[in-house]
Amino acid sequence: MAGGLDVLFVDDDAILREANLQSFALAGLHGMAVPSAERALEVVDDTFPGIVVTDIRMPGMDGLSLFRRLRQIDADLPVILITGHGDIPMAVGAIQEGAYDFLPKPFPAETLMNAVRHALEKRRLVLENRRLARAVAEAAGDTSLLGTSPAMERLRQTLRSIANTDVDVLIEGETGSGKDVVASALHRWSRRAHHPFVALNCGALPETVIESELFGHEVGAFTGAQKRRIGRIEHADGGTLFLDEIEAMSPAVQVKLLRVLESREVAPLGTNEVRRLDLRIAAATKVPLIELVRRGAFREDLYYRLHVVTLRVPPLRERPADIPLLFVHFLERAAKRFGRPVPQTGEAVRQHLATHGWPGNVRELTHYAERVALGLAEDAAAPGASLPEASLPERVDAYEAALITEALSTHDGDVRAAAEALGLPRKTFYDKLRRHNIDQQAFRPPRGG
Repeated sequence: MAGGLDVLFVDDDAILREANLQSFALAGLHGMAVPSAERALEVVDDTFPGIVVTDIRMPGMDGLSLFRRLRQIDADLPVILITGHGDIPMAVGAIQEGAYDFLPKPFPAETLMNAVRHALEKRRLVLENRRLARAVAEAAGDTSLLGTSPAMERLRQTLRSIANTDVDVLIEGETGSGKDVVASALHRWSRRAHHPFVALNCGALPETVIESELFGHEVGAFTGAQKRRIGRIEHADGGTLFLDEIEAMSPAVQVKLLRVLESREVAPLGTNEVRRLDLRIAAATKVPLIELVRRGAFREDLYYRLHVVTLRVPPLRERPADIPLLFVHFLERAAKRFGRPVPQTGEAVRQHLATHGWPGNVRELTHYAERVALGLAEDAAAPGASLPEASLPERVDAYEAALITEALSTHDGDVRAAAEALGLPRKTFYDKLRRHNIDQQAFRPPRGG
């Protein structure tokens, strides 16, 4: 309703309203001032992009009642209360109810600006998280290929267009970029979805067993073959066979795979029986196969047999706009798996998402989201060094308490400054002080010292 509005200032004092509007303008903020709580409620709805600063003492509906009404509209809307000296106990109570902060009169303009900037940053993060959460929810129930970048749009479009064509596919992409996810989506979106999706990592199996894994064997086919085994290729009949790290496949196995691709038949080890197959093969490589062909490390005929359709999975650095969306999805998934509430993320996490190079791509981002969900992001290893026998929750608590103690020490026990340094609302900060049994007074310098 109030598109682009940064601050709604509510006060029945016309002079104060005008002065603060000028302060907001000088700070580069779009402000609006209204004389009453009733008028403020006409401006704010659940799409309100900014924050609210309101006096407590006003005719009609007072600031506390306005705060509570605003909480009903949007529980995450930051509300800063302006208090007279006698209103401070009420303001502290409002903080416990969820108010963002309070400013006792009189206050310098810069104090108000600092509080407003911090509140706006929190509001921006909340709205961004909501936007990303909506994008996840709107992903048609399939979050495997999340992203709004042109590269991901093209990849999804190509996958859907070839899903039912039965053509074999070569998937190229860096380590951790999600090649297996692409292969799985290709299978799910095809007519083969109700048949097996069989995956084999060619680089993870010794050469001595990969042939048996792929083609299967009969009893007595070799020493130790005491029972019949159906190979991965035959098991994928009707469905999709995904061969990851196909660049690691030996030349001898490459020859046999080429025959399967050309004839759609397989003969298990130890028998001359040929079995007809109906399957699609999706092969993945982290190294462009054409380079290996030029070096003589991969069969040229097999490469061109696989090269009918080649899909390239873009690394994260080529689609930075998708990183926040993916992070929110992975964070929610990790929190659910760990049985924890989804944590509110702050500026430090946003900066890391925006500036880190993500050489491990989606896999690395997934692991980072898991650390954030556990409260162990970045310097998470530090507390573990001092508490080697502690459980994970104990280590997390110790690390949090250490950060709070450090902030109080740095700011001589000033709760406001310490809370701002940690990016926490004052209510949350007080809650954590009680939880960790920390006395902020102990950090204040001695009088006369």
